[in-house]
Amino acid sequence: MSTTATMGEMANSAVEFYPKGTRSGSRGGGRADGAAGEFAVTVKELRELMELRGTDALQKIQDSYGDTEGLCQRLQSSVTDGLSGDPADLERRSQTYGQNFIPPKKPKTFLELVWEALQDVTLIILEAAAIISLGLSFYQPPGKDTESCGNVSGGGEDEDEGDTGWIEGAAILMSVVCVVLVTAFNDWSKEKQFRGLQSRIEQEQRFTVVRKGNVIQIPVADMVVGDLAQVKYGDLLPTDGILIQGNDLKIDESSLTGESDHVRKSADKDPMLLSGTHVMEGSGRMLVTAVGVNSQTGIIFTLLGAGEMEEDGKEKKGKQPDGAVENNQNKAKKHGGGVAMEMQPLKSAEGGEMEDREKKKTNVPKKEKSVLQGKLTKLAVQIGKAGLVMSAITVIILVLFFVINTFVVEGQTWLAECTPVYIQYFVKFFIIGVTVLVVAVPEGLPLAVTISLAYSVKKMMKDNNLVRHLDACETMGNATAICSDKTGTLTTNRMTVVQTYLGDVHHRVIPDPGQINPRTVDLLVNAIAINSAYTSKILPPDVEGGLAKQVGNKTECGLLGFVLDLQQDYARVREQIPEERLYKVYTFNSVRKSMSTVIKLPDGSFRLYSKGASEIVLKKCSSVLDANGEPRSFRPRDRDEMVKQVIEPMACEGLRTICIAYRDLPGNPEPDWESEADIVTDLTCITVVGIEDPVRPEVPEAIRKCQRAGITVRMVTGDNINTARAIAAKCGIIQPGDDFICLEGKDFNRRIRNEKGEIEQERIDKIWPKLRVLARSSPTDKHTLVKGIIDSTVIEQRQVVAVTGDGTNDGPALKKADVGFAMGIAGTDVAKEASDIILTDDNFTSIVKAVMWGRNVYDSISKFLQFQLTVNVVAVIVAFTGACITQDSPLKAVQMLWVNLIMDTFASLALATEPPTEALLLRKPYGRNNPLISLTMMKNILGHGVYQLVIIFTLLFIGERMFNIDCGRNAPLHSPPSEHYTIIFNTFVLMQLFNEINARKIHGERNVFDGIFGNPIFCSIVLGTFAVQIVIVQWGGKPFSCAPLNIEQWLWCLFVGVGELLWGQVIATVPTERLPCLKEAGLGLEPSEEEGEELAEDEEEIDCAERELRRGQILWFRGLNRIQTQMEVVSTFKRSGSFQGAVRRRSSVLSQLHDVNTISTPSHVALSTATANTSPAPGNASGESIP
Repeated sequence: MSTTATMGEMANSAVEFYPKGTRSGSRGGGRADGAAGEFAVTVKELRELMELRGTDALQKIQDSYGDTEGLCQRLQSSVTDGLSGDPADLERRSQTYGQNFIPPKKPKTFLELVWEALQDVTLIILEAAAIISLGLSFYQPPGKDTESCGNVSGGGEDEDEGDTGWIEGAAILMSVVCVVLVTAFNDWSKEKQFRGLQSRIEQEQRFTVVRKGNVIQIPVADMVVGDLAQVKYGDLLPTDGILIQGNDLKIDESSLTGESDHVRKSADKDPMLLSGTHVMEGSGRMLVTAVGVNSQTGIIFTLLGAGEMEEDGKEKKGKQPDGAVENNQNKAKKHGGGVAMEMQPLKSAEGGEMEDREKKKTNVPKKEKSVLQGKLTKLAVQIGKAGLVMSAITVIILVLFFVINTFVVEGQTWLAECTPVYIQYFVKFFIIGVTVLVVAVPEGLPLAVTISLAYSVKKMMKDNNLVRHLDACETMGNATAICSDKTGTLTTNRMTVVQTYLGDVHHRVIPDPGQINPRTVDLLVNAIAINSAYTSKILPPDVEGGLAKQVGNKTECGLLGFVLDLQQDYARVREQIPEERLYKVYTFNSVRKSMSTVIKLPDGSFRLYSKGASEIVLKKCSSVLDANGEPRSFRPRDRDEMVKQVIEPMACEGLRTICIAYRDLPGNPEPDWESEADIVTDLTCITVVGIEDPVRPEVPEAIRKCQRAGITVRMVTGDNINTARAIAAKCGIIQPGDDFICLEGKDFNRRIRNEKGEIEQERIDKIWPKLRVLARSSPTDKHTLVKGIIDSTVIEQRQVVAVTGDGTNDGPALKKADVGFAMGIAGTDVAKEASDIILTDDNFTSIVKAVMWGRNVYDSISKFLQFQLTVNVVAVIVAFTGACITQDSPLKAVQMLWVNLIMDTFASLALATEPPTEALLLRKPYGRNNPLISLTMMKNILGHGVYQLVIIFTLLFIGERMFNIDCGRNAPLHSPPSEHYTIIFNTFVLMQLFNEINARKIHGERNVFDGIFGNPIFCSIVLGTFAVQIVIVQWGGKPFSCAPLNIEQWLWCLFVGVGELLWGQVIATVPTERLPCLKEAGLGLEPSEEEGEELAEDEEEIDCAERELRRGQILWFRGLNRIQTQMEVVSTFKRSGSFQGAVRRRSSVLSQLHDVNTISTPSHVALSTATANTSPAPGNASGESIP
């Protein structure tokens, strides 16, 4: 998606460059006039500093400020305690240095939306026809004797009626106005909802800072220059800053530079941290030096904004713009102007999909359409063509019939003064034709999809699902596989140490401190307290007698709890050895599966503490502490013994086993800390602990529901295989007697790779159908598994895979999956970034709710389609045959518009807001290739269509005799409304109303009233429509071509309407299998089209169809595309104030640029270097290198 469009007006707002310090403080930008208020550093100086890297930056800091501490003092901050947090001081800082957000783009006004709705082709045709009809109705042929024009101007008129010919034209115009207002209002409310959703996502974004010496979390938008921020693994940096102290910090700067290698940061070599980059390893503290539009991200945004303004100019001159930033904008410009944003096909709001990057393609491929979109597009094309053909035939037949009848049969000649009267006839025929087309095409469908999705998204919030990409909600209903993490999702993520192996004894419960050698206890407490992130701690419970609060990494909290259980105090140890005194830290990552910390002892020697997965750390141990606290040798034979006697029994009870060890190293010569393999070896094992993380009580039931609904749940975890298997059995993922496989990451890799080490799809296909548990897996294994399942062709239905993830390195798997769930509590920013839905409570049961809502969306759309198509089929056939036999449609244009728009809009609202029921989880997923309109639905549509047509044609041809009223057929132009045609119209509408109740069930259920009162919207809409219908019939008069009806006539109409419900029961009795003639419509994409190369052809096919439809029915496609672009509209219009959004947008813009220009990486570097020249040179907005 062209996120750059977001920057549209920004170049003129508060985000210009201030190269020569010409501007004084503005809300977004801060003061750049060289005077930094009371601070000794200006915005300009800080910006120049942040553009330097590595040694240049260090040199600059030394020359200008002495060292980082000097800079800190000039910013009136402290390297240990941070800012004071005084509101006046914070306000002064945001005045001087700007606030940490990028101003969002203004939303479209209501009038702009009205104008957009007016762009629809069918509406324009109708308006034109109505205006012509209006103009001609005032024309009277010269001479009182109008007989010469045949019975054209109508015999049965009263004198007054001659003057009311204009009413029909005016009524059509009025209907068009209604349609436009309703459409615009829908768009407007939709946009409002998405903005609300987005701001909700952004308020979630918080960051840890130190103020007054206390570590607190604040919203990203509240961060100011001078803040002391704590950065840790998985963070997405919201500001620019300088590293003050770091442990093994590695940053992924690819979103800024396009270089995929991780950059090592340290206070003495390269301390510059930039906003929008990801922390991949380690932790540290940074001094915030630039926020909002002055940060690197903000500067790039400004460039993009400025670039876009220039481009508009360029395109007007007709030049072809170029450059990397360009490619992105072209997508938005292609359709020209404002509609551009609306017309783009849906891409995930975050660009730069991982798999695209792997393919290293130079073009940005379209994201595969969601299941529903693919099917709807196809159906739309089919209906559009049919409608066009029908309306054309109707017009041709009417015109031929009239011409032959008037000039051949009656033998009249064409008189010049009668021309306008004839033209009026032709216009009337044309209006009937257009009306047939309007009715044929279900414009209500895009509306139904949007309402249904928006409604679901809103309700899903209450079920702890924060949906970031709209289509994820509907895709979830088709999910066939869920790959879930174990910790925190299936378990409570509240770790407690329940067993330990200490001093040669396996304690099944936590031992009394008196039973253990004091030296061992001392070593153990130090090893745990020092070799954990200092952000992990245990706080007193919120309520008396509750559980203590665990803050930070839960495994570490479990170990700290163990220290407290041994009646020791870890806080005292941390006070003696604060974080600054840690000599070297090897932080935990998915490759090491362990963490080690080195401290310097008073005698100058070093001690290393290490903890990690037991089998990995034990391999590095050469001795173990005995009962007296003395090391004794620990041979491989002993290790195997320990694994059998201690680790496996713990694991089989579902415990995580962690080994804690230490090693003393000489101070002279100082070891080479970079060669980790030589340092973290030859360890002495202190203890092995078994940590319990109990299964969430509600999970087994949720997993049973999934399995009943035809969804396979697989567990992918980094834990030991025995632990994983035990937990999987507790959850019900594996059941005794089932045919399943549990594998470890390395076995999995061995089985799926050939001799050359390449992954082969056939090999994956042999494993995945039975695989239930993948243990000791790396994030790459997770990605491989997801990709393998999605690409598999073993089963004829393509699998739809959902994945949960919380770690930074789960990003690729989350992006690859059809639906990625990130953890709201434990998840890192990077994971949330890559996900489609955020689980705000980290609970597996919320995923089951998402499946239920997804299926509900799909069913709502099907219900609406069933109702809509019945109306369409009947209305089109009635208008068509009526026109051919009686030269006039029994349903007038205005009546058709009422039926079409109001029934569409209201019905879509009524049927799309049906709440989901547990029954949705009792059936298998529909799958990608199943048709949108099932055989049962087809049976209902045709069955009800037949009933309605029989009734209407009976009324049309013998209705006047049944009710003993005047015949309404063959009425001349401008004749007054007849009771005959009013009864037809009224019966038609009432049949639709009762059929709407039938449409609530699409799987052939008998009880259509089931749960109807649980949906107040539905009830009020049905009653409301009925009330309006009474008003139209009794008092609609000439504009609606209605004559008032008496009680008896009304009762007959109602009786026929209620007949729909009885007829519905008859249809339900007919077994679907007995009707081989029914053809399912709206099939999904053919399986072959899903292969890579053919996907492109498929896109083209759809595009041709789009072109064909452009002639007749753009609305339909605009509607569809509108649904597709909902998220884009969100992304573009929202970003309410929070800078984090901007970071996200920027990273998506840049990663897309990176995809577009994989070859010319320098042009990205140019983006960051371009900023050195402050404002972009004219014509250089697109980011070519600046000399």
